[in-house]
Amino acid sequence: MRSFLVSALLSSALLFIGGPAFAGTLAGVTLPDSATVGGKALVLNGMGLREKYMLDIYVGGLYLPTKTTDASKAINDDVPKRIVMHMVRGLSKDQLSETMMESLNAASQPAGRAAAPTLAGWMEDVDSGEQIVLDYVPGTGCTVTVDGRKKGTIPGVDVMQALWGVYLGPKPPTSALKKGLLGT
Repeated sequence: MRSFLVSALLSSALLFIGGPAFAGTLAGVTLPDSATVGGKALVLNGMGLREKYMLDIYVGGLYLPTKTTDASKAINDDVPKRIVMHMVRGLSKDQLSETMMESLNAASQPAGRAAAPTLAGWMEDVDSGEQIVLDYVPGTGCTVTVDGRKKGTIPGVDVMQALWGVYLGPKPPTSALKKGLLGT
């Protein structure tokens, strides 16, 4: 019995120390527990599922320098950060563009409304398994990457706050997505 316990503990320790670490899986999607944006190491704050009409659309991941459950801090801190949308359903450029325009125009921040046409124009057809990534680097701005292709960067902390506010603000796409991203 004692050798079994020692063996089990050693095996657990080796699994914990060696090999890639994953934060978790949601709706069949596993995101890494860390990312690097602007040379800064980030941790996966949380994962949430975006659903619409009872259909799974994407699994979102929020990466921050340190974990927080405070939406205001996650939105307003001028630090490197990332939002990942890992698609679990294919969407057309038109669907993504329309959603981007609606979301940013509904936001109360003028910077988001001003950036909406540019951001919507960068959208393209995405298939299940592809990702849309929003990276923010202070002093540089928000960079949009669609399926590994960098689409462009829009400068300004106010644009980042408008984008992060879409997901974490008072009117997120769904409360479950917001709760998941904040790890609550």
